[in-house]
Amino acid sequence: MSLCPCGSKLDYPACCGRYHVGTLAPTAEALMRSRYAAYALGELDYIEATAGGPAALVFNRAEAEASQLGTQWLGLEIVGTRKGREGDSEGTVSFIARYRHNGEEAALTETSQFRGVDGRWLYWDRDAAPRVSAPARIGRNDPCPCGSGKKYKKCCG
Repeated sequence: MSLCPCGSKLDYPACCGRYHVGTLAPTAEALMRSRYAAYALGELDYIEATAGGPAALVFNRAEAEASQLGTQWLGLEIVGTRKGREGDSEGTVSFIARYRHNGEEAALTETSQFRGVDGRWLYWDRDAAPRVSAPARIGRNDPCPCGSGKKYKKCCG
């Protein structure tokens, strides 16, 4: 089995894979992780299906497909959550998503807003504009930014 791209260290089918095939994510963080994994795996149907409110209005399938070309997702770090548990009607998840696009490494830092609608979590909006930054030059022996715990040269390098 392969590990889930969300960084949980669980096998994909036991983690985000179950949400991608129809099980509802029980928390805002679970939905955030599953959406990250969907981007990493090119599961844009899932991205579209789990967007609601303003996020659903601005989702552009052609733009999303184009942004996937030349992009490799390297790791997800959950920075914090507020609310978003089972029984809540809203929540936020702050995260850093690292990626490589056309050979250049960068990171997306965002606080996402989620809403519970009819018993399911939906990505609703984000706080302000996401911040994209290129990380400092990574040395071969530095820890890999994907969060694997391996040296960069033995992982994504």
